[in-house]
Amino acid sequence: MNFSGDVIVVCVSQTSHGSDEVERDDGFGNPVQEEATETAPFFQTSLRSQGDYISHCTLQDETLPVQEAMEEQSLGKSLFIPTWSSDTRLDGKTAIVTGGNAGIGKETVKDLASRGARVILACRDMAKGEQAACDVMREVKGAKVVTRQLDLADTKSICQFAENIYNTEKALHYLINNAGVAVCPFARTVDGIEMQFGVNHLGHFFLTFLLLDLLKHSAPSRVINLSSAAHLFGKIHFDDLKGEKDYHHFRAYAQSKLANVLFTRELAKRTEGITAYSVDPGFVNTDILRYIRRPLLDVVKNFGFLIRTPAEGAYTTIYCTVTPENQLVTGGYYRSAAESSNAGQDDGTALKLWAVSCHLLGIRWR
Repeated sequence: MNFSGDVIVVCVSQTSHGSDEVERDDGFGNPVQEEATETAPFFQTSLRSQGDYISHCTLQDETLPVQEAMEEQSLGKSLFIPTWSSDTRLDGKTAIVTGGNAGIGKETVKDLASRGARVILACRDMAKGEQAACDVMREVKGAKVVTRQLDLADTKSICQFAENIYNTEKALHYLINNAGVAVCPFARTVDGIEMQFGVNHLGHFFLTFLLLDLLKHSAPSRVINLSSAAHLFGKIHFDDLKGEKDYHHFRAYAQSKLANVLFTRELAKRTEGITAYSVDPGFVNTDILRYIRRPLLDVVKNFGFLIRTPAEGAYTTIYCTVTPENQLVTGGYYRSAAESSNAGQDDGTALKLWAVSCHLLGIRWR
């Protein structure tokens, strides 16, 4: 493999898990301590979400699936009205979509395949990935979709995925960092990082680093990072990125989504021939929000018409994939022409996050 920059320490083995207790809360921010199981206390392997990472995040008390909450109120369809469409073809192009086995990711895979792109569906659970690929190829005539295993909570898996890509692919035009973990109880990645920051930001940061040479070789190419309006409430807690001091599931999620915006902003400054965009899909009814707590559950019941379908959630991702570069701003945040928060435009924080991310991964990326 020919990776960009100098890899100092990669593919590390699993680190110590630390405390024997898992921190949860009662839905109102009050911590509740539960003893962890003896095996894999912070990382369970049967994970569910659009990025296939969320069974360790299963919430129990006062919860209902989003879809059930919507049906309970007999709510109608969402009021999302698309204002843009494109028949742009992507024949001869190759794209990677992380978390492409379900939700927004699967809809993104379907759209890109319908435009003629060859799509690499990257996910942790190969069985689910293969099923999703079969679904897309059944629905889209002539679709070219392949499945590759990728666990963003494990740097070793990310290395193996990147090596496979270099061994099998001659070009990569679109890297869509779609997978994610949302508002889960405290957990750690295989490498000891708080799960939401580790998967949503650090895993994708490392993946992008490893694939940078192929993206450069294939220029013009694009990196698209899925963020969220939750970044508006985010702050990067540089003194506690492992979440050991004062963990709260939503604060951790907001931090990871702000990190997506800041990473995109800094990446755009450092790369030639590669443009980068962060996108907000809106509030989407996918497995990543399979379980939510009150009082958010009550909001869902009363404002369910604001919730988008996965296909509607993929709208902005596709927009940033096929819109001509001269009509977009590299490093920008896109959601119906919305601007990111002031924190999302803080170049000093973006630069510091870049340096800290490299340090945590043991890499040099200049």
